[in-house]
Amino acid sequence: MASDNLTTRQREIMLAQARAMAAAQRSGASTSAGNRPDSRDSMVGARASASALESQLAQITQLRTDNALTGAQSNAVAGEQYLVFSLLECECALKAEHIQGVERLIDVTPVPNVAAWVSGVINLRGSIASVVDLRMFLDMEPLPYNPRTRLLSVQYNEMVICLIVDGVSEMTPIPASAITNISVRQSNIPQWAISYASGSAVLDRRAIVLLDAARLLFSDKMQRYEALE
Repeated sequence: MASDNLTTRQREIMLAQARAMAAAQRSGASTSAGNRPDSRDSMVGARASASALESQLAQITQLRTDNALTGAQSNAVAGEQYLVFSLLECECALKAEHIQGVERLIDVTPVPNVAAWVSGVINLRGSIASVVDLRMFLDMEPLPYNPRTRLLSVQYNEMVICLIVDGVSEMTPIPASAITNISVRQSNIPQWAISYASGSAVLDRRAIVLLDAARLLFSDKMQRYEALE
């Protein structure tokens, strides 16, 4: 019953997103100039990073194929693959199996009457997806976007949300032996991440906060995306 209610809620949200995008397009809404890198340097930087971005996307696709062929046994030895990204000075990661893609920050259609951390919606390969500024969602200090800013399209079950992050660094396996469960008292997980983290990992003296896609996408806060009266 809980699963049926969750699926219904997902469909309601996606339908609301589609209606909002259609209304915004009819009214001629467009992304503000501040969200689009329009300087020549920004454009050159974006083009220069395009090949690296394509490589990351190919890596994700190949990873899923390899996992299907080799099964869980090899994963247990090498560790599950995670995509590592940054928020301020903190390194975070999500399991690669939940990452649909890594995109440059493209035009976002604003949507009225939604929470401040919802930047709008985009047409993501034919589907409507909400765009969430993860920094604002986590009540962190907002910063201007730059050529390193990325969109992570994150999927769990039928839900897809695009998260704006400061930058993407790498795809890396994290062995279970390097992970400390969230149930253990940890000082290296920031307060803002505790509700959405599954644990933390230490790789080469780097502390990485492991975010849980389900906890993040289906959190009470994420589900209440309407603007507060």
